[in-house]
Amino acid sequence: MHFSKPELKASITDGLLSFPVTDFDANGKFDAESYRKRLLWLKGYEVSALFVAGGTGEFFNLTLDEFREIVKVAVEAIGGHVPIIASAGQSAELAKEHARIAQEEGADGILLMPPYLTECSQGGIVEYAASVCQSTDLGVIYYNRANGYLNVDAVKSLADRCDNLIGLKDGKGDMQALNITIKTLGDRLGYVGGVPTAEIIAEAYLAIGVSTYSSAVFNFVPDMAVKFYKALRQGDSDFVSKATREFFIPFVTLRDTMPGYAVSLVKAGAGIVGYSGGDVRAPLTMPSNEQLIQLKGLVEKAKSL
Repeated sequence: MHFSKPELKASITDGLLSFPVTDFDANGKFDAESYRKRLLWLKGYEVSALFVAGGTGEFFNLTLDEFREIVKVAVEAIGGHVPIIASAGQSAELAKEHARIAQEEGADGILLMPPYLTECSQGGIVEYAASVCQSTDLGVIYYNRANGYLNVDAVKSLADRCDNLIGLKDGKGDMQALNITIKTLGDRLGYVGGVPTAEIIAEAYLAIGVSTYSSAVFNFVPDMAVKFYKALRQGDSDFVSKATREFFIPFVTLRDTMPGYAVSLVKAGAGIVGYSGGDVRAPLTMPSNEQLIQLKGLVEKAKSL
């Protein structure tokens, strides 16, 4: 590991976070060289941590062999530059295998996804997360969303049981519940904004002390994504409002036309700017030609910003 747990926690509490797409070739297979090229390109921009094989990276569509190769390429390409955080999830046993592979390949931490089950009790989710945390030496960030959502008491229980739980990524956007969790646990954890297109509520996150978030659009408009983050932190409300109005609201509107476009549009955007990662895998679908035209217009708008 290149970064200690305190360093990992620090990286997710200050700075923009990158979640790169995963590259597939024309046959739909993982393209390691294209992925390496992408990471080296993104390395030139200011981010504080890199989350590989995340939601934007189609974690849910990867085999274990592909997962291993993705982590390996990321560590080789930019390990030591910023922390490399790999995903784990789907089931407790499979998540433990993800964590084991990530540790073997040199990742610095784990983003633990919700379990694959439509309905879960709070106690059951805690047991799921605790079993994975206890299986690894890596620092773990729990992704609090969907069927795996933990309330404040459950988060506290998990934190009390697992010393290597270092962060909580919010995927719900409930500011009241998140603020209660932050005020209850304090700096025991680092907190990350993680709703799709997190910039759209970044001001609300910042107001309750969450100063980092996952930027999917960083994949195709990194200059603007970094500028927006800096403007947010510096209190430049004029730029934040302008970028929100002229780019992020139209992007979210386009994103919401089809389930899964939080990933598909990002991958299409990467292709527009010269870093194609191939098509998304089913059950996701790529945008239509008409939607691609709209997306190209948004890329141009981001450049002008």
